[in-house]
This record gives sequence, structure tokens and C-alpha cells, in this order.
Amino acid sequence: MKTTDTTLCDRPEYGRDHQTWIDLLRVIACALVVLAHCCDSFVGAFDTDRTAFLSGAAIGSLARPSVPLFVMMTAVLLLPLPDRTTLRAFYRKRIGRIMPPLIFWSIALPIFFFAYYRFVNPATSNPTIDVGSYTASTLVDKIWLAVFNFNFDTVPLWYLYMLVGLYMIMPVLSSWLTQADKKDLKIFLYIWAFTLFIPYIKLLAPHVGYSGNFGSMEIFGACDWNAYGTFYYMTGFIGYMVLVCYLRRYPIEWSTAKTTAICVPMFIVGYAITFGGFVKIQDYFPGDYSYLEVLWYFTGINVFLMTFPVFVLCSRIRLRPCKWLGTLARLTFGIYLCHFIFVYISFDIFNHLAIHPVFKILSMAVCCFCAAALLSWTMTIGSFTKKFIV
Repeated sequence: MKTTDTTLCDRPEYGRDHQTWIDLLRVIACALVVLAHCCDSFVGAFDTDRTAFLSGAAIGSLARPSVPLFVMMTAVLLLPLPDRTTLRAFYRKRIGRIMPPLIFWSIALPIFFFAYYRFVNPATSNPTIDVGSYTASTLVDKIWLAVFNFNFDTVPLWYLYMLVGLYMIMPVLSSWLTQADKKDLKIFLYIWAFTLFIPYIKLLAPHVGYSGNFGSMEIFGACDWNAYGTFYYMTGFIGYMVLVCYLRRYPIEWSTAKTTAICVPMFIVGYAITFGGFVKIQDYFPGDYSYLEVLWYFTGINVFLMTFPVFVLCSRIRLRPCKWLGTLARLTFGIYLCHFIFVYISFDIFNHLAIHPVFKILSMAVCCFCAAALLSWTMTIGSFTKKFIV
């Protein structure tokens, strides 16, 4: 039975005029990012501390919907683009907003890490840190080589590189979305859904006789000299954006009870595959960590099974405009940009405590989130520093 008062698009909260549920989802996604990074040092102990590894894997697996949720929120707020939006105007506004923070934090984060590990705590017990690599020479290299890519100190900035790519294609995608009918959208989403299985097809292929192509284990036309295989242009985060546009135009007309009955088991199944698969991969390929992240790919079917329920259920929450929530939501971009240094500072603080790794991770996440929020809020006060944080 249809219950239009609880569908995704029929409620005012789903539109662009009232975005309190989006504020909530932004805070949740940002908290999950911080939580995920707090797990890294514990996951890195897979060869030395099984309890720490399992704790990090369990909580880190729970946080995988974080980035897909950010992408889906971007689609909610921007797609399809308003009529007569030119490519130049869109790039100037969106990419122009991303570049100052990208440049600033590509410089600031390596400096923070260098200062911390050279002068504040050169005796860290963090298994993922090589203090000896923090020299003046490597600092200069990290800063100027940012023109090519992010580095260890600037890991969170990978998202900004990716986001710029999404911004580049969005005007083209928007033009198609405005004229695509339901069948067109479904065809795209079906193909994209298949690509969510590709990482696991690659894992399975050697077990059914596939020995690679000239030394490369890529599939569907990709190889060492060609990264653009059959599904290259239909895979990745773009599918999450098209999915949001489909849901906006053709809302799910489930009752709240049915939504819960479908979404909760879907999330549990996705999490079980993500966590269980992550641990089994490490056990199945001992000493070979090249496969370890496969179950954590943001564009894998198991992570989708976790992301979709969170997005749908949050969109059903009825919330009145909340000033503190809106303020915190506006700080999430800044929290994302600056939290990484606090992750490693907090590890050095909490790792010495005689408590279970789960409590260490959760304590780290709370402290990192609060410290990053405070720094972000402080930077919003100045007109110059504000451009690097919002």
C-alpha cells in the first residue's frame, strides 16, 4: 500500500528547500570518516596484535558508507543542475571552491606531521609510522609533489581529487539526466550494479583458470597499457549520483515498517560480508596485503548494501531545523580536511592506556572529531582562513 507521506521525495525534507536530514547525514558521514581513520593503526597490527586487528577491522568495516554518503549528498544538492548553467560558471564556482583547501592542506598537513614526529613525539609506537622518514628533504618533496597526487600525510585529500573529477563530469551528466526516462536510468543503474561485483570477479578469475594477460591480472580489456576497460566509464562513484537522481524522480513508495524491514537486514548482510571478507582475505593471503582493501572498496557491492539503507533511513527521519546541527554540518568539510593529524596524536595518547582496542578507537574518534571541529570553527572566524575550511 502506498504511503506517500513517508516516501523519499514526497516529504519536504528530501527537497532542496529544507535540508535538516542532509545536515544530519553530513555529520554522520563525517563522523564515520574520522572513525575509519582511527582504525587504521589498529588494522596495521594484523601481524602483531590479533585483537587490535579484529577491533580495527570490525569498526572500520562499519564506517565504509562514509564516502558514498558524501557523494550521494552532493547529488541531492546539485543534480540536475539549474537550467542555463554553463560549464565555465559551474567549474568556476565548484572547482574554484575546492582548489584553495586542496592547496592549503597539501602544504599544512605535511608540515604538521613533520613538526609532530620530529619535535613533539619522535618516539611514537604507531606501527604505521616511520619517524625516520620525516626529514626536511622529504617534507619539501611531499609539498611540491602534491601536484601529482596525495601522500601519506594528506591521505584524506584523495577525496578532493576525486570530487574535482565528479564536478568535471556533472554538467555533462546533468544534461543526460534531464532527458533520460525511467528505462534509461534503470539500464544505467543495472550496468553500474554489475560493476560493483568486478573486484570480486577479479579475485575469482585465477581460481577458474585465468592466468592474466602479459603479466597483468586486469579483466574486461584493461591491462598494463590500458586502464580503460569495458566498464571504465560506467563504474565508480558516478553510479551513486545517478541512483540519487532516480530516487528523486521515482521515489520508493514503501511504508516506514517495510523500509525498516528491508534496510536493516540489507545493512547487516553488507556489514557481515565487509567485515568477514576483510578478515578472511587477510587470513587467505598471509603476508600479501595487496588484496586486503578489496572488501573495503567504496564501490563494491557489500559497501553499497550498507550505504543504501543508511541514506534511505536518514531521509525518512523527520527533523525540524536545528541551529546547532546546521552549524556542525557546515563544519564537516573542515573537519574532514584537518582531522588526520589529530588521528595520530590521539593514537599516541590512548594507545598507552590499558583498555580494550575498541574503547581506544572510540575515544580517539570522539577526541579527533571534537578537536577538528574546534580548529575548523576557529578558522571560520577569519575571512582569510575561512576559504581553506568551508
